[in-house]
Amino acid sequence: MALSMKSAASAALSTKTTRSVAARRSVAVVADMSAAKRVAQAATVGVASLALTLGANAAVIKLGSDSGALVFEPSNVTVSSGETITFTNNVGFPHNVVFDEDAVPEGVNADAISRDDYLNAPGETYELKLTTPGVYGYYCEPHQGAGMVGSITVN
Repeated sequence: MALSMKSAASAALSTKTTRSVAARRSVAVVADMSAAKRVAQAATVGVASLALTLGANAAVIKLGSDSGALVFEPSNVTVSSGETITFTNNVGFPHNVVFDEDAVPEGVNADAISRDDYLNAPGETYELKLTTPGVYGYYCEPHQGAGMVGSITVN
């Protein structure tokens, strides 16, 4: 009988240990799910922040390529009305941004949105918001003949 009491105690201990292990595994699974939920929430916040950032600067246009070519990069962009467009002087020559009066929507003053003064230093910027839908053609005055032209489509 002593043997069967020992077996019963051993079986009870084994059952208790199994339950304890199962409980720890359950807690670990919940912790893993909680960690996954936190990661998912952080990713959602990151995507929302990125969307806000992109909305704030809808387009960044380089004046001159990284290799020094006389181009706008990208040369054609599309933005929503009121979004910020940032022209950033890249490496190389000074540039400006001149909107062609014959290549902007009717009623838009091309002189008012142009930046005739040169952006001289690398990283120097010119920001602009266009609100009238349509296509806006622009160029770099000293480098237009070399093909430094671009367009912005506003929806």
